[in-house]
Amino acid sequence: MNQDKMHLVNKIFNNETIRTVWDKEQEKYFISVVDIVSVISESKDGRKYWNKLKQRLNAEGNETVTNCHQLKLKAQDGKYRMTDVVDIEGMFRIIESIPSKNAEPIKQWLAKLGSERIDETFDPSLAAQRAIDLYRAKGYDEKWIAKRIKGIQDRKQLTDVWKDGGITESKEYAILTNEIYKEWSGMTAKQYKSFKGLRKESLRDNMTDVEVALADLGEIATREIAKKKNPKGLNENIDVARRGGKIAGNARKDLEQELGESVVTNANALNYQYIDEKEIEMKN
Repeated sequence: MNQDKMHLVNKIFNNETIRTVWDKEQEKYFISVVDIVSVISESKDGRKYWNKLKQRLNAEGNETVTNCHQLKLKAQDGKYRMTDVVDIEGMFRIIESIPSKNAEPIKQWLAKLGSERIDETFDPSLAAQRAIDLYRAKGYDEKWIAKRIKGIQDRKQLTDVWKDGGITESKEYAILTNEIYKEWSGMTAKQYKSFKGLRKESLRDNMTDVEVALADLGEIATREIAKKKNPKGLNENIDVARRGGKIAGNARKDLEQELGESVVTNANALNYQYIDEKEIEMKN
């Protein structure tokens, strides 16, 4: 299995994170066995439970264990470790080996998971509609959603231009994005997320409509300049990214001068608040 041709994602079942991998070539999901086993068995140590179950299945000659693959998945501590994964069919067989009241709900969840992703492969508009429905469920208004969806399209067009200019590594995309952000907002994407009190959440999903418009303007300007100047390599593209970001920065300054206040805000769309565990420990 070539992990470079796979898309790593996290799915949620009953507020539990299930690490999953979409294999583009085989067009199927591969799912972390430990994560599913932990949910079904309600074990405090899902890894130990799976090791014992694996030994029993091996002894019984069950082919499910033979069909397990190992992929490097990100663990809770942030480190990547080799983890047993199986496809949805194999996962059903493992679930059958675990007596639990959670078995039936998670089987329905897995069936829905596979069906949705396969449907989206044949009709990509379903994925777009699912995103729109999710934004609506979270309370975003229609104008914001329309701008966000268009921003996703514009971003894809920008990364395509970068790719033509020799940008291929994810860290290079991040560097260029940061250059655009620094020019118009004064912060890198990471600093911006921290300013808004975010961790894993999407920065764009927590921007106001004005912030989204400025972010989009910076990227659109960068794209158009790059198409005209045809920069090659990281250094030339950095220069163009700064110029594109500066255009959005100038627009921001003009608007703020009219309003008399900053349009870059620490407001976010979260309906919860992170609590600093270190602060709690100090208070206790």
